[in-house]
Amino acid sequence: MSTDTVETPVMEQGIETHGIERVSPHARTHVRIIDNFTMWLSANLVLSTVALGALAIPLFKLGFWQSIAIIVIFNILGVLPVAFFSTLGPKLGLRQMTITRFSFGWWGTIIMALFNIAACIGWSAVNVIVGGQLVKALSHGAVPAWVGILIIAVLTTVVSIYGYKYVHRYERYAWIPMALIFILLIVLAGPHVTVVPAPAFSLGTFAGLISFGGAIYGFATGWSSYAADYNVNQPEETSARRVFWLTFLGVTIPCIILEILGLALTTVAAYKAPSTGEALALVLNPLGGVGTLILALLALSVIANNIPNDYSLGLTIQVLGHSFQRVNRAVWTLIGAVIYVAIAIPSVDRFSETLDNFLLLIAYWLGPWSVILILEHFVFRKGNYNVEDWNTRSKLPIGWAAIVSMFLGLVGVWLGASQYLFTGPISQSLSGMDIGFELGAVIAAIAYFILRRIELKRTGR
Repeated sequence: MSTDTVETPVMEQGIETHGIERVSPHARTHVRIIDNFTMWLSANLVLSTVALGALAIPLFKLGFWQSIAIIVIFNILGVLPVAFFSTLGPKLGLRQMTITRFSFGWWGTIIMALFNIAACIGWSAVNVIVGGQLVKALSHGAVPAWVGILIIAVLTTVVSIYGYKYVHRYERYAWIPMALIFILLIVLAGPHVTVVPAPAFSLGTFAGLISFGGAIYGFATGWSSYAADYNVNQPEETSARRVFWLTFLGVTIPCIILEILGLALTTVAAYKAPSTGEALALVLNPLGGVGTLILALLALSVIANNIPNDYSLGLTIQVLGHSFQRVNRAVWTLIGAVIYVAIAIPSVDRFSETLDNFLLLIAYWLGPWSVILILEHFVFRKGNYNVEDWNTRSKLPIGWAAIVSMFLGLVGVWLGASQYLFTGPISQSLSGMDIGFELGAVIAAIAYFILRRIELKRTGR
């Protein structure tokens, strides 16, 4: 097997030609550490984040202050794995799903890559739906949502295809106009917000709190599976502490603020609308033509959120094997764009339900996966990786311990999940409370802690 390592600088001009190959320490030319902050700030300072907060009261039947508490707590919990995995980019010079091979092995990582491919495509579909709805609202229905979906998908794909350097170049500045716009929205909507009282406490209310928390967690931790993709070109000696906190703040600040904005909009009768995009159009209506321009910029904000999904999709497909690795990452990115557009257009009319269910599904698989990688790092490897063996199947773990633990974790998910299509037996006994991601993560952690020791004793790798 090959132990491909990039020995030349990868910050080339034009379309990035490198894929999942390891970047050797002396070939790294990306020295702007603040990009760890602006990358995630831009990616989350978007419409989709507002739409998530808007689910709290109408869908989960929660009170205003209850919802804010859940938004803060579960965002912090969800971002912790993202921030930690980001520190591995400079340390190892490997992409996030490639790092998975050091616990799941070759074949297990292929399974996880398939999960991540579904996640990348799904997130992209959800995001372009939000943008498409806003384009429709902006044109007062003259331009259908599917046209907006196509426009946003094309613009996103152009940046994603060009690769790492251009992704950072775009995200470095995309947050600035969006921050100004969202500040304006907060100023306009703030005086009209009413505090919706919390419902009488019951098991059903508690179920709503935990289920909404799962959606918040799923959105925040959704970046975990490609966190290291965006700083592999930074020097090996880059401060892990600084990378952690810059990433942590880059995700939590916009998520908390914009989700609270989305929550607040649902408390104002004058802003009641079928979608978040249409609600924001009502907020900006008094500004006339300026408001229309702002709405157009808001629709384009989705691009910053979709770029990481599209770029990491191409990398993840390469993890499926050597034959996939020989195809340029940009080609896979383009194919992925075609697929998510085909999914988004027929799903646009059932958006709130689609968003809720998809966010929870993301939390489900990422919980067990994250805890397995974290245990491998801290308990079994103690931070030491045989990085040159990343592409050598015979030197990687067999991976059966991780695969079995993941399966058991997903069984825990099934037992505690509460979804549109099914409700697990434990969730049924708790008035529909969705504890799928908690059960999944706990069961996977216990299983891996035991099984990995057995695997190491028997195989030595």
